[in-house]
Order: sequence, then structure tokens, then C-alpha cells
Amino acid sequence: MFPAPHALRPRRTLAAWSVAAVLGTSLLSMAGFAQAAATADDASIRPFHVAVPESALVDLRTRIAQTRWPDQETVTDTSQGMQLATLQSLLNYWGNGYDWRKVEKTLNDLPQFVTTIDGVEVQFIHVRSRQPNAMPLVLTHGWPGSPLEFIKAIGPLTDPTAYGGRAEDAFDVVIPAIPGYGFSSKPVQPGWNPDRVARAWDVLMKRLGYTHYVSQGGDHGSVISDALARQAPPGLLGIHLDMPATIPPELVKGINVGDPAPAGLGVSERRAYDQLSTFFGRNAAYGAMMVTRPQTIGYALTDSPAGMAAWMYEKITEWTDSNGHPEAVLGRDAILDDLTLYWVTGTSTSAARFYWENNNNNFSAAAQKTASIKVPVAVTVFPGEIYRAPESWTRRAYPSLYYFHEAAKGGHFAAWEQPQLFAEELRAAFRPLRRDASKVAAAPASP
Repeated sequence: MFPAPHALRPRRTLAAWSVAAVLGTSLLSMAGFAQAAATADDASIRPFHVAVPESALVDLRTRIAQTRWPDQETVTDTSQGMQLATLQSLLNYWGNGYDWRKVEKTLNDLPQFVTTIDGVEVQFIHVRSRQPNAMPLVLTHGWPGSPLEFIKAIGPLTDPTAYGGRAEDAFDVVIPAIPGYGFSSKPVQPGWNPDRVARAWDVLMKRLGYTHYVSQGGDHGSVISDALARQAPPGLLGIHLDMPATIPPELVKGINVGDPAPAGLGVSERRAYDQLSTFFGRNAAYGAMMVTRPQTIGYALTDSPAGMAAWMYEKITEWTDSNGHPEAVLGRDAILDDLTLYWVTGTSTSAARFYWENNNNNFSAAAQKTASIKVPVAVTVFPGEIYRAPESWTRRAYPSLYYFHEAAKGGHFAAWEQPQLFAEELRAAFRPLRRDASKVAAAPASP
């Protein structure tokens, strides 16, 4: 359930703005989106409408039908990667049963906007709560996710009374697409790293008229929220993370090279050490490729739906709390919504390039400079995350930690997998900060 349409109207009339895709061999990507003209210093906020041309979807289905399949794996498990039968089943439905127009309508039923920040077009969803004094919240996605991760959490966050919550726990929700992802434009020069995105998010929130706000993220979103907290711009009340950077400095090398866990670790610490060691030793090649050669892998991801789907669906499978069956918690259509968003926007390469820009150990407390964070930090650990951050490591990594909780279910894509539980965690985590928010006058007058 979403707020009634009247609650979603922008407060001022703005020129209509829509997306159109153009196919052609002269384009740098499969589909380029024509955007409304805007100068680099244009601070206007313009409505946004998704309208993917049918020709782009026909091209996608044609490419799926013409897939040149490899031979079958020689093992009976996933140790060699995504199994042939699994991917063929997914692509058969993608090419013959899936309907992009359903999610396109869902998006267009939401208030969407675009604005120019630091020379790039940032597209975002902005849903205001009916409740007075709702807390402004910016939610940041990761890879291979997208802003679509948060769609089902919008209702519980903005309209908590309809989902078993209290009116005073309501949020105004802002969901931007990282530059190079989704319908945001692709950076054409290097430098769009997590710190720069964090600065852009602060500009966005203040451009929307908010004088205070909180930030939440997982995956890239955690790294960007960490960066925002280090910057500590005026008005940032606190952050919530579901993929915190907690590895102690003395354990980073051992984990990276696969050394046995040292003596003296507690039960939860030993589990985290082993999970991380397995991840870096067996499951992190995708990251190494995108950190070092995003352009090279981009040719395959941008040209082949099968290649892109295998690259991303494998991680969706591994990182959901689903026992290897992500459709059971996300739904097959929702997974294909996400994959199709990458495909029709041609953003697989620009998204991979964000890894090159980051080029850091996102789990290392030292690499993420968490000790320098002074703003309040909240953490929820979901059991299906890449690793389950121990409370001992988390408190050591984040000196300003004030909330730590281990959820009963959910994985790397917490909001996508468990939107109600995710919303409940944010209500609880940010409740203490509302007292600080009440001291700050907020008079947002933008969309």
C-alpha cells in the first residue's frame, strides 16, 4: 500500500520530462536515453517518466532467442558457476513470458524526478509521507541491485500505520540511482567514487528542502553512507548500514590470503572470519574483474543478455537468504525487472566502473576509515549477508555505534527480500534520532 495519489503530488508544477530509448549501431550502448536539456549548473528538479520503446524490448527478446549457449558444466553443483539448465530456464521466461511494462507502470505510479548535480543527471524517486514531521531518509542501492530493491519498502516506511507501525515512525523517502546506474546518467570522466556520490546525495537532500535527514544503505549504499558519515555535512543526523565494514586491521591479510582463523576468536568472530575467507577465496572474482577491467567485462555484459544475466543472477542467488532459490523470496519477475533495468539503460559497464572507482576493501574497517565517523551509526545484521558482522567487531569499528541488532531472516538485499522487516529495523534504529530532528526546523518546499 502506498500513500494516496494526492500525497505524492509535487508542490510546484514543473515541465514534464520523459525517457525515450533509441536503438542504432552508432550508439555507444544498446539503448541510449534522450534526456531533457540541462546545463551543468541547472539546479531545477524535473518530473521523470519511464517509457522504454517497444523496439528495445523486441531487440532484447531477439537477442535472447539467438543466444549461443556454452556446453554444460561437468559437475553436478555450482562450483563451476551458474548451471546451464538454471540459466536457460530463466532466459526462456525472460524471452517468452516476462512483461517489463508491469514494473514500468509501478515506477510511473510513483513520483520520480531528475536533477543535475555536479554535471550528471541524478534520477530519483521521492515519496512524502502523509504524517507530519516524517523523517527524511535517503536510501542507496548496490550491485547487482538497483533502486528497485526498495520499492516494496516504500509503503511500510512512508505509511507505517498501514503496516503495523506508529505514525510517529514515518519517513519521507528519497531513492536515487547512483550515477551510471538505472536512469541516472553515466559519468563521462573518472572521479565518481563513493565520496563524490555522498556529496551529491547531500546536495540532493538539501535541494529538496530538507535541513536534516538520515542515510541508509547496503552494498555500495553502505560504502556511500560511510563516506557521507565521514564527511558529516550539517543536517546529517545518522546512518544505518546492513553491510558494515568491520574487519579488524590485524585480520585483513589473513582473510585475504586464506590463512586459518587465528586462535582466540569468539564463535561469531570465527564464523565471520570463515565466511569472509571463503568469499575472497572462492566467490569474489566478479569484483576483481570489475575493479581492474570494467571496460573489458562490459563488452560481454552490454552485448549479451545471457552473459549479463549469468553475471548478475549468480550473485543474486548466492547473496539472498533463500537456500539457493532467490525466486522463493524475490519472485522471478522482480529479478528480471532488475536485470531488464540494467539492459534497457545499457548500464552494465558504467555500473561495473563504479567498482573501479571504489577499488577498496568494503569490509575492512581501516579501509573504510570507520573510526573517523562521529555521527550516530546503526547496524542491522541479516543472516544471509555475505558475512554476519559480529557485534564485537562492529562496536570496535564504529565508535559512535548506538544500535546493533541481528535480524531473524533476510540477506544481502535486505529491503528487497524482507521489506516489512527492513522497515521495522529502520523505525527502531532511527527512533532515538527523531528527538534530534525535532530540534531542527524542516520546511521542504520541493517535490
